[in-house]
Amino acid sequence: MCGFYGVIGSSDTACHEVYEALVSLQHRGQDSAGIVSYDGHFHLKKGNGLVRDIFRSKNMARLTGSWGIGQVRYPTFGGALSEDAQPFLIDYPYGITMAHNGNVTNADDVGEWLRQKKRRILQSSCDLELILGTFAAELSETGTADPEPDAVFEALEKVLQRVKGAYSVVSLIARLGMLAFRDPHGIRPLLMGRRIDKDGTSTWACASENVALEILGCQDIQDIGPGEAAIFLPGQDPIRRKVGQSEHRPCIFEQVYFARPDSILDGVSVYEARRNFGIQLAGKWKKLGLHADVVIPVPDSSCTAASTMAREIGVEYREGLVKNRYIGRTFIMPGQGERTSGIRRKLNAIESEFSGKDVLLVDDSVVRGNTSRQIVELARASGARKVYFASCSPPIKHPCVYGIDMSTRGELIATDRTIDQVGEKIGADAMIYQEIDDLRAALHNTGSKLHYCAACFDGKYPTADVTSETLANIEGCRIQNQKDRLEINADTVGEPG
Repeated sequence: MCGFYGVIGSSDTACHEVYEALVSLQHRGQDSAGIVSYDGHFHLKKGNGLVRDIFRSKNMARLTGSWGIGQVRYPTFGGALSEDAQPFLIDYPYGITMAHNGNVTNADDVGEWLRQKKRRILQSSCDLELILGTFAAELSETGTADPEPDAVFEALEKVLQRVKGAYSVVSLIARLGMLAFRDPHGIRPLLMGRRIDKDGTSTWACASENVALEILGCQDIQDIGPGEAAIFLPGQDPIRRKVGQSEHRPCIFEQVYFARPDSILDGVSVYEARRNFGIQLAGKWKKLGLHADVVIPVPDSSCTAASTMAREIGVEYREGLVKNRYIGRTFIMPGQGERTSGIRRKLNAIESEFSGKDVLLVDDSVVRGNTSRQIVELARASGARKVYFASCSPPIKHPCVYGIDMSTRGELIATDRTIDQVGEKIGADAMIYQEIDDLRAALHNTGSKLHYCAACFDGKYPTADVTSETLANIEGCRIQNQKDRLEINADTVGEPG
């Protein structure tokens, strides 16, 4: 899962706008970041770390031009390697730079096609290189002396036919403009908006979440649909065209965890959806007949659901866990060692909110269980009499192959365990999970009629190419990647862990 922002028609300092947007999208990736600007030539700066740590005044001074794209990344495949940081840039044909959010599920097939048929050497382990390489190969065969919209759309149709998976993409094409497109199922989010500048000209931008567009003053914000592409030419309205489409299946985990609560994705308010998650979960709690003195959220993604759950069950809502805002989201830390050490630094308990009480902890999800177990231990160390743990989402039993780091079945705590066994594993007195039907009902109650991808819960992958063989291959690649990361860390900082 990553975040990106692209803009065309801004002032000569588009990089500053991209920088501000990336800061607002930092929750989507904390591993690396990068910005490319264009003023007739491309200018690139990227590196590992947070946005604020990568860019200095001297970097920004050379990122000149009124076009720009940027990305914040957290890795699923690949690792915290500099060659995997985005955007990517190639000089043939025409000059193209690109950033994305998502995963390619047939990466081996696409990589082999690029190597054998197009004689391209792959320089990274990042899926974006596959998308960019395929697009460049198809565009180079259109035969136009200068890049033209029809040629771009023609090339994109072939890209979406060949490259499977979940992805949204933003790109700059030299001498043409900005391009944005979304996979045929629309699994990953993509939005666009317009700002009227002081001189009356229009600036167009696109982003992974609408909050980045709103913060930069854009209006008329709308989704780019599944299988849709938009080309933004300087001084003109965008040209939009369907280049491939299947049933719209946006990722349900965006609503559960990843997106900011002030985002609206595919017409659905994330805040309203999470309120409804709490209402549905309260119904499940009431049926169990358990008692709690206080409801405490695990900040931040679960706070909205926890407050409505507390109201529905008639129990006081208290913020008994305090989060260190300067520690990253532990779920998207790239290695298990970083996750484990980060959890305790991230949260501290207000002892008076736990001491002598039956506590109901509410979290957005339970993936590997490491965070949950340590939070239960923290609650007990603070004097809680009983500790119940509620998850706003159902048990996660299947790996996500579409861009969220739910790596392997063996790492998922709910795999081959009952709900009671999960509760025992994390040390809770009782474990409560949201039902998948209740999760879908909560989204339906926002007015949404979309059929969300919930493969991590039900194992039903919307792209036909995901088979048991595909899953086994992806799992093998991820296990090998984890081993490679440990070797890199050992070489860099000594023995791991």
